[in-house]
Amino acid sequence: MRIAVVGAGYVGLVAGTCFAETGHDVVLVEVDEQKIQTLQQGQVPFYEPGLSDLLKRNIAKHRLAFSSDIKTAMEGTKAVFIAVGTPQSADGQADLSFVLQVAKQIGQAQNGPIVVVNKSTVPVGTAEKVRRVIGQYSSHPVTVVSNPEFLKEGAAIDDFMRPDRVVIGTDDEQARKLMSDLYAPFVRTGNPILFMDNASAEVTKYAANGLLASRISFMNEIALLCDAVSADVELVRFGVGSDSRIGHPFLFPGVGFGGSCFPKDVRALIRTGKEHDIEMEMLKATDRVNERQKGVISRRIKARFGEDLTGRVFGIWGLAFKPRTDDVREAPALVIINDLLEAGAEIRVYDPEALQTAREILGDRVTYCESSYDCCQAAEALVVVTEWNEFRRPDFERIKSLLKQPVVFDGRNIYDPDRMHELGFEHIAMGRTRSK
Repeated sequence: MRIAVVGAGYVGLVAGTCFAETGHDVVLVEVDEQKIQTLQQGQVPFYEPGLSDLLKRNIAKHRLAFSSDIKTAMEGTKAVFIAVGTPQSADGQADLSFVLQVAKQIGQAQNGPIVVVNKSTVPVGTAEKVRRVIGQYSSHPVTVVSNPEFLKEGAAIDDFMRPDRVVIGTDDEQARKLMSDLYAPFVRTGNPILFMDNASAEVTKYAANGLLASRISFMNEIALLCDAVSADVELVRFGVGSDSRIGHPFLFPGVGFGGSCFPKDVRALIRTGKEHDIEMEMLKATDRVNERQKGVISRRIKARFGEDLTGRVFGIWGLAFKPRTDDVREAPALVIINDLLEAGAEIRVYDPEALQTAREILGDRVTYCESSYDCCQAAEALVVVTEWNEFRRPDFERIKSLLKQPVVFDGRNIYDPDRMHELGFEHIAMGRTRSK
C-alpha cells in the first residue's frame, strides 16, 4: 500500500519508517528541505535507538521517500497520516494550527476518495474539525480516522512494531478494513486492534497518559511521606505494586516527570474538562505535585549547604527527562539547574546523549563535561537526575576522590542506602532509609 505521512518529527518518522519496514511504500512529507536532505542520508535529528538503521535500510530498499510537496506525496495514496506537532498554548490547550493547516493542504491536493488519519496527539473533537476543514477545499469523499500513538521515547521502534494495543477511531467500514490491513503485521501475537468512535479514541490517548502521570505523582507524594516518617519507599513500592490490581510499573519515585507528552497531555485534558465545565481535580493535583517535585532536590541541596550557594560547584548527572533519549523538554534537570544557578552555584553537567539539546536551552551558564567523572571534579556534591544505565554501577572510590566531600543526591533512587553508607557517602535519596 502507498501511504503518505505528513510531518517527519518524532511520531511521523517512527511511524513512516515502521510502516515501510513491513513492505508499504511510504512518502514522508516535510517542509524543511534541509531536514529532508539530512534524513535522506539516514541521519535522525534526535536520539532514538535503532531508528537510524531502520531508516537507512528502507531508503535503500526504495520503500521510504521524502517530499516537501504534499500534493505529489498524495498521488496514488490510500491514506494520509497527519503527524505534526500540537504544542501547548499558554492556557494549556493543545495548539491545532499545524494539524488544521495540513488538513487545508490535503483538501487542496485531494483528487479522489481518501482516508486521513490523525496520528498527532489531539483533543476531543479534532477529527470533526479536520473533516470540516478538508471539506472547505474539496468535494471528494474523506474519512477521518483517529489513531493515537503510544510510543515511549527510547523504546519507540519496539512499541510501534510490537504494540500492547492499537487504538483506531472510525465508524467507516472501509477505513476500518484499511487500518486493519496496515496494522496486521504488528499484532500477529494477538494483541488487539481496538475499534471505537473518534471521540473515544481521542480521549483514550489523554486518559492513558493522565493515569500514568498520576501514578508517578502519587508515588512521589508517598516518597515525601516516607522521608517524614522514616519509612523506606522502596519497600512500600514493592508492597503496593505486588497487589495484582495495581502492579509495579510507574511506581518509581523520583524528581518528577517531564518530556513532550505527560506534562502537555495532563494540562490539555484539564483544559478540555474546563471547556465542558468539568474540573479535573485529580489531574490538576497530578500537575501541581509534579511541579513541586521538580524542586525537591534543589531545596534539599540548599538545606544541606545553605541558601547562598555562591562559589559552590555541583555536578549533575543526567539532563534528558528519561534515559535513552536526548529530549530535555520539561526535564526536571533544567528546574534543578536553574534553582541552583539562581542561588549562585556553579554547575557541571554530563549526559550521554542530551548535552547538545540542553546547550540550546542552558547556553553557556553551565560547564559541559565529556565524561561523568569530569562532572565530579571539585564539586561539593554529585546530583543524579536521570537514571542512565552507565550511572548505576560507577567507580565510587573515584567519585569520592574527585568530590570535595562525599555527598550524593540520588534523585532516582538508583543506589542502595546501606551500601552508600558503607562506602563512606552521605546519601540523600527520595524516601529511602538505611536498614541498619
